[in-house]
Amino acid sequence: MAHMFRSEKNRQTGMTLIEVLVATLILSGGLLGGAVAQLNALKHTDSAMMSTQANFIAYDMLDRIRANAGADYSFSGADLQQGGAGPGSVLGQDLNDFKRNILQFGGASAKGAIALSGQQVTITLEW
Repeated sequence: MAHMFRSEKNRQTGMTLIEVLVATLILSGGLLGGAVAQLNALKHTDSAMMSTQANFIAYDMLDRIRANAGADYSFSGADLQQGGAGPGSVLGQDLNDFKRNILQFGGASAKGAIALSGQQVTITLEW
């Protein structure tokens, strides 16, 4: 009977070192997962911004082509760094603005081209 009424003094209070290590490991895994999710979100946000800007540049050029339907806006994109068509004409100003927009957003490695085939216009942007 002496054993049944044993004193409560020997009971453990607090946490053992193993429990602390396991809790730290779980917490570290969760924080690492959160950091990876943030990096992926940042990468996808940047990609979406680039796509949106490319769409804006392409639609701007399409609007200019529609406004000046009689002009030949074919552009190979080979001379983005050069001046291009004369700035005195609407066509020249439009192509120069197109090149400037591409270079400002995409940098020196950016490429752009416009292909016209009847009523179909294909604008290609790369950076």
